Amino acid sequence: MISVEDAYSRILSAFQTLESEERSLLKAQGQVTAQDIFSPFDIPMLSNSAMDGYAIRFQDVQSASSSCPVILKVTETVAAGYMPKGTVLNGTAIRIMTGAPVPEGCDTIIPFEETDEEERKTYGKGLNEIGIKKAQKINMHIRPRGEDIPKYSKVLAKGTTLTPSSIGILASLGFKSVKVVRRPRVAIIATGDELISPGRQLKEGKIFDSNSYTIGAAVERYGGIPDIIGIAKDNMEHLRKKLLRGLEADLLVTSAGVSK
Repeated sequence: MISVEDAYSRILSAFQTLESEERSLLKAQGQVTAQDIFSPFDIPMLSNSAMDGYAIRFQDVQSASSSCPVILKVTETVAAGYMPKGTVLNGTAIRIMTGAPVPEGCDTIIPFEETDEEERKTYGKGLNEIGIKKAQKINMHIRPRGEDIPKYSKVLAKGTTLTPSSIGILASLGFKSVKVVRRPRVAIIATGDELISPGRQLKEGKIFDSNSYTIGAAVERYGGIPDIIGIAKDNMEHLRKKLLRGLEADLLVTSAGVSK
């Protein structure tokens, strides 16, 4: 008798990786990547704002305080998905939303909460100017280009099981489909004259075939495609026909058939 470990090793030695296939992202969940996947560009593609606020030059606001705000001229507003039209010059600011590209000349983002924007709105002063109440550190609230995923970096290694989060990563990189190892087709055969298929009328001395469905559900749960071939009767010719059909699959699982 051999050990469990030796048996396991012998069984695995008979396996090999299946062929790859191209699958749409939503249909590839649970499958395994067939190759390393690299990012075709930086994420974010451009340095952008991590806060709603004002894009400014740090040197302009170093003396700012609540009691003595630094007043800057607001030249435009930039929302996420749009490019700034102008440059941040000495004494100016650009109103910016989270995710919007950082305009040229800007080296710091001041959040709305550190300005007098609310007071200006309350008293109807308009937003053609803005008072900066607090000096931030230089480069604060700026997400650098490529901070999340640098261009050409490996985002998923070969052999990675695709999950909702990894599929989201692929979508963020513009992939509509992905090359994965195809799912194995697993043939399932139950044996025994005492068995009948669920759905049929139960006769005396018979029992329903539950093993095939238990095994099939487990196969599907772990990424395979179950193929319940049916029940093999307790005679060699019928069993032989079922086995030959089952051998057309990637893997064949039999249930029972151990009695003499």
